[in-house]
Amino acid sequence: QVQLVESGGGLVQAGGSLRLSCAASGSIFAINAMGWYRQVPGKQREWVATITSGGITGYANSVKGRFTISRDNAKNMVFLQMNSLKPEDTAVYYCWVVAGAYDYWGQGTQVTVSS
Repeated sequence: QVQLVESGGGLVQAGGSLRLSCAASGSIFAINAMGWYRQVPGKQREWVATITSGGITGYANSVKGRFTISRDNAKNMVFLQMNSLKPEDTAVYYCWVVAGAYDYWGQGTQVTVSS
């Protein structure tokens, strides 16, 4: 089992920045990929970014060039630096971890970008 706790969400004006953090605990020896998804009420959860255990990253086209994912393996944490935020980035952001054969999700943190 892996437990995930996110932090760093909040309200920011368009063009601003936020940094999300996610701390993993539990069966942390089994963690492979880590990443972020987001969801707007009434819509499906959307993939944002992933980072593998080897540090390979991938981004959704909608955030490429503005968001940067990173991880600290020593602290079992994953981060999402979000720059040049737009109102359409408003969503609940979820930390996601693949550990062994299972996916784990955090409780979500709200990001609101005002125009």
